[in-house]
Amino acid sequence: MNALGKVAVLMGGTSAEREVSLRSGAAVLAALESLNVDAFAFDPKVESLLELPVTGVQRVFNVLHGGAGEDGRVQAILESLGIPYTGSGVLACALSMDKGRTKALWRGMGLPTAASVTVQKKHLAALDAEQLLADLGAKVMVKPAHEGSSIGMGQAESADELMTALQQAAAFDEEILVEAWLAGAEFTVAILGEEALPVIRVKTPHAFYDYAAKYQDNTTEYLCPAGLSDAREKEIRQLALTAFRATGAKGWGRIDMMEDGEGNLQLLELNTAPGMTEKSLVPMAAKQHGLTFPQLVERVLGYTLG
Repeated sequence: MNALGKVAVLMGGTSAEREVSLRSGAAVLAALESLNVDAFAFDPKVESLLELPVTGVQRVFNVLHGGAGEDGRVQAILESLGIPYTGSGVLACALSMDKGRTKALWRGMGLPTAASVTVQKKHLAALDAEQLLADLGAKVMVKPAHEGSSIGMGQAESADELMTALQQAAAFDEEILVEAWLAGAEFTVAILGEEALPVIRVKTPHAFYDYAAKYQDNTTEYLCPAGLSDAREKEIRQLALTAFRATGAKGWGRIDMMEDGEGNLQLLELNTAPGMTEKSLVPMAAKQHGLTFPQLVERVLGYTLG
């Protein structure tokens, strides 16, 4: 019998990222089956997590993106059930799911991240949009504070555009992050165990790396190797690893960052259950690192053995 035992692949769920999660889960399940692991799909939208113990499951591979799958709630349930699971624990997941508070932690630890303001949905009517734009540098990115996959994101250069973007983001979240615009290159770094994998540079003709650029069209370029000097590659990897550890994250994840107009690195966010679809970035970095997709899946699951 495989040492990993019986494995439940958590996929789907109820967040806005459900469809991406289902695709990630299908890929992970196929990889586990190719490794002769006794694995099965489990969708918390269809079945209660409290039913997991009766399945005889011995560990969980979590690819629930967003919502309860990444904000610590699922992790807390699994811990109460005594079932080992992939990825970070309750605290790191809860923190990293909140973009504004993650940035505040990084800023407090002296790590670079763009200036930002978190706006409450209930305070939108009283917001001075012109002043907020002026404070953040005349152009901003607007994001739901607790969503992933670029869902609900928008840009703004005027007060009217800002209010429109805020209203759109408010459809997904009670808190909205308004962040100073970053004009430089975008990078993402997968973390596997105690190691940062090769940097990926993301290039898109879209105004920014939105949902369509991630999942729906073929115009986005992913460069891995990223075409960086050895020193810059090392610098980016080290910043990603430091930012990852700062939150208490463990196992695996992905740190996103961009350059500002002067070429300075600015941290964006941490993903504690990154995508594992055919277009996902962690498998791409792992391949450059010399790992096949099944080997990556096995490595991530192996961290649950303690």
